[in-house]
Order: sequence, then C-alpha cells, then structure tokens
Amino acid sequence: MIPATMAAARWLATDTVEVTQVPVPEVPEGWALVKVAYDGVCGTDLSILHGKHPRAAAPLILGHEMSGWVETAGATGPPAGTLVVVEPLISCGECKACRDGLSHVCRRLGLYGIDAPGAMAQYVALPPEVLHAVPDGVDPRTATLAEPLAVAVHAVDLSGLRPGDTVAVYGAGPIGVLTALVARHAGAAHVVITEPSAWRRDVAAGLGFTVVAPGSTMAETLAPLTDGEGADVTFDSAAHPTVAAEVAAVTRVRGRVVIVGVYKQPTPIDLQAICFKEQTVVGVRVYTSADVTRAIELIATDALELEHFPTRAFALDDVAAALDAATTGQDCLKVLVTPLTGKADS
Repeated sequence: MIPATMAAARWLATDTVEVTQVPVPEVPEGWALVKVAYDGVCGTDLSILHGKHPRAAAPLILGHEMSGWVETAGATGPPAGTLVVVEPLISCGECKACRDGLSHVCRRLGLYGIDAPGAMAQYVALPPEVLHAVPDGVDPRTATLAEPLAVAVHAVDLSGLRPGDTVAVYGAGPIGVLTALVARHAGAAHVVITEPSAWRRDVAAGLGFTVVAPGSTMAETLAPLTDGEGADVTFDSAAHPTVAAEVAAVTRVRGRVVIVGVYKQPTPIDLQAICFKEQTVVGVRVYTSADVTRAIELIATDALELEHFPTRAFALDDVAAALDAATTGQDCLKVLVTPLTGKADS
C-alpha cells in the first residue's frame, strides 16, 4: 500500500537542504509512480545547493540520476515491479531540435530534479516514456550509473573514435573515468588521464589507464605514445580554463576535441591551433534515449566491470553528509543517496 506521505530531501535555500515528510506525489493521468532505490549526486546538485543554478527554484526535491521500481505503472511503459532507470530530460516537443528528433538539445531543455521534483525521496512521479527497464539480475545500485554513463556513451559516439586511437582525458571524476572506460571498450589503444587529485589518479591507474605523473604534462605523456603527434581524440571532462587553453595543443592534426564538462562561463580556447591543425571541436549537452539504452546494455553485460568503480551510498536521512562527500570528491567517485532501509554503507 502506498503511504500518504514520504521522506524527501528538499533544497530550501542556499546551502540548506532538509529531509522532511511531504505528500507522496500525485500521479498525473498516464504517468507512473516509481519507488526510488538510489539517486546519484552530481555537480548539478551541488550547484543547486549553493544557489548557483540559474533555473532551480526552492523548495525543490533534488536528484536526477535515479533507479527504482515501478510502483504504479503508467498507461504505457514498464509494468509494475520492473526495475528502471530514468532518462530525466524534459523537452518542449515544439522547437526545431525537438522536431528534428534531437530533443536532448531542446531549446527549453529541463530536467527532473532541477525543473521538476527529483529522486532524493521515497517516490517520484514520471511520464512512462522516460523510464528504461533494466534487465533482471542487475543491481539497482550499479544501474544508477546509467545516467552519467549515458553522457560518456554520447561523448565517445560524437568523437568518432576508431579502434587503435590514442585518447587523452582531462579529469578523473565520474564522467572522466566513465568516458575513459567507454573509450577503451570502443577500441582505444591508449587512454591517458590527467587529474590533480592524487586519490583519483590512483583510481584511474588501478583501472589500467596511463596517468600523467605529478610534475609531468599531458603533452609529455602522449609524446612517446604518438611519435609526438598528439592524441587522436581529446575529452575535456574537467571544464577548467587551463584545460581549454591546451586541448588543441595536445591533439593531433585533424584530431577531435570533445568538450564533455560544462563550463560555467565563456572560456578562451586556442582557435589558431584548431585552424592550423584542422581539428574538429564538438560539445556534449547530455545524451539521447539510445545512449541511455546503450549504457544499460554495458551495465547489464558487465562490459566495463563497474564493480571496480568506487561508489558510496548514504541514507536519505544523511543527505547533508552525502552532499559534503560529493563536494570533497574523496574516497568515492560517485556518491549515492538511498531511501531504502539497510542499503547505505556503514
């Protein structure tokens, strides 16, 4: 039986999140009610927390990286009891991008957890078209990685990566490491990662990637692997001005630069080098529905061995500690929040 109220983490004001009892969401006609298993904390949640997101308005239930079970099925979509992950995009269906089948870059793109209530709660109401069924046997905790993994899948797809390519990745946060894993699975011969955090460098090295040593540079590390030509594909998952300034220099003639991390403001980039090398630069907004499906396939087949991807689960009641852990970025690559009893890490 569905209760009348539920626990939810609500952002109330800058740097203020409280777990309170709120009504279980009313389910619009044709929609589904999902019982949340886990929700991943991402940089967007931290931006909202600190009052820096331009669209988020308090009070707001945070969270868009979610897994859970269909409690009440929608008019279409997965039946009750199905484990699902969510494609949390809200598109207008009217702009040119939407009409052209590119709703993931809708002119008025929104997300659950930003523009509508999210998943840091026991239940969330969602339209059935955003629900993706997860195959039997997949751990809901691992399934929660499908949303950030879809970003990586989309980035590698846009890169035009070919088997045997040498790849440079800036940033060993969750998106950077997932992008590196997908690139290797797609056939990259060498994946080189640079990252300022010693702990994250150790994680990347433990996953079998070449890591730029302290005191060295990406260019110096790539040189012996590429005869000094540079990377075939460079992924910027760090979104830091110092990275934007050098991505063209470390990428070969006619190489591809993929901007995966979202810059908070306009940032200088070496357009002269891009012209002289005839490089291609492409941005990544989010992902397509097909990318989410592919991410689920990679998880279900254990193609990326994500059991080695460090996560830490916090109870919903301990959301403040979860947000603090995500801010420091130490001891785990992905912080999860769960409303389920007994599923948080001790």
